Amino acid sequence: MDHVDSILAEWQAERPDLDAMPMGVMGRLKRLQVHLARNLETVFAHYGLNAASFDVLATLRRSGPPYALSPSALMDRTMVTSGTMTNRLDRLEAAGFIARRRNPEDGRGFSVALTDKGFSLIDEAVTAHVENQQKLIAALDPAERAALDTLLARWLAAFE
Repeated sequence: MDHVDSILAEWQAERPDLDAMPMGVMGRLKRLQVHLARNLETVFAHYGLNAASFDVLATLRRSGPPYALSPSALMDRTMVTSGTMTNRLDRLEAAGFIARRRNPEDGRGFSVALTDKGFSLIDEAVTAHVENQQKLIAALDPAERAALDTLLARWLAAFE
């Protein structure tokens, strides 16, 4: 029995007319997110990053050579607003992890590119991140992981 089971039992006693099963799913997702975020942030912090800066660097790294994207492509891929992206880019540029350059395909625009320092950092950080994720999901066997992934993908598709 976990904490959410206790909450559901209380609701069952007080409101047996309600099907609180969805509350259990949502409550467990919320509690898992807290635990997962804490563990993920620990790894990011080891590299001087947070989830937001990791997201930008990882997006550039997985984009492939030349490891550069326009600011609007970065916003689309990270799902943040222009102001939020500008702040993230300012901090990453000040740290020497990215460089803003004139976009060779559009002389009026800029692209955001990983620097050598940023490339090295994100390669090291993403390796540790994936190892951490493996540990975080280790409580589930491979079949359970696959089933959970399939169910979450179906559920997410209903929103996206």
